[in-house]
Amino acid sequence: MRGMGNMQGMMKQMQKMQKEMGQTQEALNNTEFIGKAANDLVVVTMTGDKKMKDIAIKPEAIDPDDVDMLQDLIIMATNEAMTEIDKQTQAQMGKFTKGLPF
Repeated sequence: MRGMGNMQGMMKQMQKMQKEMGQTQEALNNTEFIGKAANDLVVVTMTGDKKMKDIAIKPEAIDPDDVDMLQDLIIMATNEAMTEIDKQTQAQMGKFTKGLPF
C-alpha cells in the first residue's frame, strides 16, 4: 500500500509540471522575437509559435535590379528570429526535461 501513496505523489508532481510547461509554452508563444538583417534594412517580428507578425523593409533595401538581395535579407532576418525563438524555447522548456532519463 505504501507504493500507492508514492505513485499518487508522482502523479501530482507530473500534473503540476505539465501545467507549468503549458503556462511556459503559452508565455513563449505570446512573446515577440525580432530578427534583423544588414543594418536593419529588413526587420522581422515573429511570435514564439513561429508565426510572422510583422515585416519592415526599408526603401533602400528595394532595388528592382537586385531582387535577390532583398530575398536574402528577408531570409536572414527570418532565420535570426527563428534562432532566437529556438534559443529561448530551449532555455525555458529545457528546465522541465533536465535530469529526466530518455
